Amino acid sequence: MSPRMPAITSRTMMAFLEHLGFQSVRQKGSHNFFKHQDGRTATVPEHLGEDLGRGITGKILRDAEVTREDFLEWYHSK
Repeated sequence: MSPRMPAITSRTMMAFLEHLGFQSVRQKGSHNFFKHQDGRTATVPEHLGEDLGRGITGKILRDAEVTREDFLEWYHSK
């Protein structure tokens, strides 16, 4: 069984995506749209003072085609 995802902020998720080579291409309201050179995309809601829920975190990782283990390895090494 894999470990539970920690509660993270949108800024942490955006830093992870940028670490993977994603670039913020636009923002509409509180949602930041990231795109990778190979065509992958992900949208990260940025609500200051609130953590991302585990469901939206999982959706962002699936959209970015990254495993939870990859994220956790980066998260614990930073």
